[in-house]
Amino acid sequence: MKPLELGKFISQPQGFKAFTPNPFPPKGGFDFDPKILKKNDEATRLLGKLDGITKLLPDADFFLLMYLRKDAASSSQIEGTMATMIDAIEAEAKIIENVPEDVDDILHYIKALNYGIKRMKGDNFPLALRFIKELHKELLDKARSTHFSDPGEFRKSQNWIGGTRPDNARFVPPPVEDMNRAISDLENFINKEDTVPVAIKAGLIHAQFETIHPFLDGNGRTGRMLITFYLWKEGFLEKPVLFLSAYFKKHQKIYYEKLFAYHNGGVEDWIDFFLDGVIEIANEAINIVGKITYLRQNDMGKVHTLGKRASESAMIVIPKLYAQPIVNNAIIQKWTGFTRAGAQRVIDRFIDIGILIPKDKNVTYGQSYVYKKYLDMFTVE
Repeated sequence: MKPLELGKFISQPQGFKAFTPNPFPPKGGFDFDPKILKKNDEATRLLGKLDGITKLLPDADFFLLMYLRKDAASSSQIEGTMATMIDAIEAEAKIIENVPEDVDDILHYIKALNYGIKRMKGDNFPLALRFIKELHKELLDKARSTHFSDPGEFRKSQNWIGGTRPDNARFVPPPVEDMNRAISDLENFINKEDTVPVAIKAGLIHAQFETIHPFLDGNGRTGRMLITFYLWKEGFLEKPVLFLSAYFKKHQKIYYEKLFAYHNGGVEDWIDFFLDGVIEIANEAINIVGKITYLRQNDMGKVHTLGKRASESAMIVIPKLYAQPIVNNAIIQKWTGFTRAGAQRVIDRFIDIGILIPKDKNVTYGQSYVYKKYLDMFTVE
């Protein structure tokens, strides 16, 4: 496919050039190379396989929750957050008091993803501009922020990427009037039935959104959420379990280079990179589902070797570990209704049969415990 002219850099009265998008999609549409279409077929096949295999998990919602956390951590880390998925799990469960300050970024991202899932599934809400604004509000409202971000509202002033001001920036998105027109075009593109393959269209939506940059802050995180919600809306996944932020984080430099090249016409190069991500992450998720199934069967077998009463209490705990793989005595008490001593006996049994390990062997009071074999599936690269 020849480079597409998606817009022009137009000189502004203030002395800088801003990118002004052409009407989108381009009048002639997209004419992708057969190699890209073949790669799209592979991505589509793997999405179908992932959807099918996920349905076999008895606790698919816990699998989804872990992927939400992983995506939240990766997407936030792309923007400079240092906190990790493990920090977020501990903060959610209030396991430790001294959590990193920027774990708030991850928790807000999780909140926004959960809000979007509820909005689309429970309220049958369309993937419209209002939905995008609501996602952004959940992401940034009362969040730790370095500057005023106007949560839930499109910008009313010029922004820029890189540099200290528009005239020395790496990229200046559209001025406000052009931004409003461009984001309206994108909304129509998202919801219009056309012949663009769904996985490719998801990539186009993300890149075009990042080019428009309609918010003062949080554009990257909001735009990465749109990928998952679009694939889910189109019925490619029964549950929104494909999240690409870990792939973008792993290849962060290339990710930014391909996005910057996109608005200069490098559409096919961006889509090639994007589809590689869908294939890589879908394969990884399929592999993890298989590992979870094996681990679950193995650990259930260990639980059944315990005595009748011990195995009954263990059966209360083990399914919950798939959603909360870091626990302490107070959490086990809450799950089981046992006393502190009774909860500790459950923990000790889980340590004895190799399900839990102490998080920090040097801690003598207030110890937490990790379902490490399970957690490692999501945190070890």
